[in-house]
Amino acid sequence: MPTTALHHDCLVGANPIIWSNDDFNELAGDVPLDTILAEMRAAGYAGTELGHAYPRTPAALAEPLSRHHLRLVSGWHSTHLASRDLSGEEAAFRAHLALLKTLGARVAIVAECTRCIHGDRTAALGFGATPQPRLTEAEWPRFTAGLRHLAGVAAAEEMTIVYHHHMGTVIQGEPDLERLLAALPEIRLLLDPGHLAFAGIDPVALARRHAQRIGHVHLKSVRAGVVERARREGWSFCRAVTEGVFTVPGDGAVDFPALFRILAETGYRGWLVVEAEEDPVQVPALPKARSARRYVREHAGV
Repeated sequence: MPTTALHHDCLVGANPIIWSNDDFNELAGDVPLDTILAEMRAAGYAGTELGHAYPRTPAALAEPLSRHHLRLVSGWHSTHLASRDLSGEEAAFRAHLALLKTLGARVAIVAECTRCIHGDRTAALGFGATPQPRLTEAEWPRFTAGLRHLAGVAAAEEMTIVYHHHMGTVIQGEPDLERLLAALPEIRLLLDPGHLAFAGIDPVALARRHAQRIGHVHLKSVRAGVVERARREGWSFCRAVTEGVFTVPGDGAVDFPALFRILAETGYRGWLVVEAEEDPVQVPALPKARSARRYVREHAGV
């Protein structure tokens, strides 16, 4: 019997970054789409998020998804609301939203990427009181107004924006994440315990505090020893990933049973998406994808 039973409407998907990294092509960036989807299905997943190998037109993507019996869950969309014209941001978001909605997804993942450094192979991450980068006080109103506008665009299409806090972006540390959630009650939270723990935020405490705001879940853990070295030695995000800072549920420091209990208690009914942002050459994708799927089934009952 599982230790916790989430609502039966919950489904478990996977992110293709387990197989092929979106930010750093040297980390198995050339894995074919059919390999990713075939192994994802073989590992027991019901759906997938977008990745760099995926076609971005509905017709081109629908065929391989159908052939591998997978649903489209969602996909990352970078915004630059604090630094670019809103009309251009809206046009790009609408195109992303149309792809998702046409193929059956109902949540759109967004992350503000103004001055982001997570794709920079050399830029040192900041932690604690000095996260890097950060929005200026002058940029906050522009950012929140733009995100509120995009939330309205999504709502008109019966879609929901979920915000992805992420290392190396302007919403990384706890004060900035809390400020965002307080400023925009219409925005749902993408709970990513791996990024929370890496940033020094207690995932269980934050999930409990904002349980009713959780609209999407990424299941990713961290290796505490690698986190400590990354902070102490001023690593870039790229180096941290390559050195194995992230791992799958069932490994690492995140207390997933506690998170599953919170999700069960609040009646969460969305997707659980397994991720493992590490080098697929050093840690082959299919075995860890299968291991993570077993873990979720055993501990969350889905």
